[in-house]
Amino acid sequence: VQLQASGGGLVQAGGSLRLSCAASARTFSSYTMGWFRQAPGKEREFVAAIIWSDSSTHYRDSVKGRFTISRDNAKNTVYLQMNSLKPEDTAVYYCAAEYFGGSSAAHKADDYDYWGQGTLVTVSS
Repeated sequence: VQLQASGGGLVQAGGSLRLSCAASARTFSSYTMGWFRQAPGKEREFVAAIIWSDSSTHYRDSVKGRFTISRDNAKNTVYLQMNSLKPEDTAVYYCAAEYFGGSSAAHKADDYDYWGQGTLVTVSS
């Protein structure tokens, strides 16, 4: 499975961006999809996930109410709509896929099977 993330860029604080991640998987609907990010000098952290079975969503606390993850199974694509961006959201954002991934482990990077190349989001103050 190949994942191609796009949509990153430079935006002012308070602005919005929408990230996209296109997957090559023929059974895309069977994958839980996640977004993670890594800021310079920091560890990779979970951002959001959408579960394959019921499209339930999960978010890290700091992005709740600002970010929305969604998927279009017909287009094999997962999205991350990011609103009210803050300078601390600056990072390389990665999408990831986990085959039949469950809700309980959706935040665990090690459980994901495939990773995209990352797209840089820079939020200026």
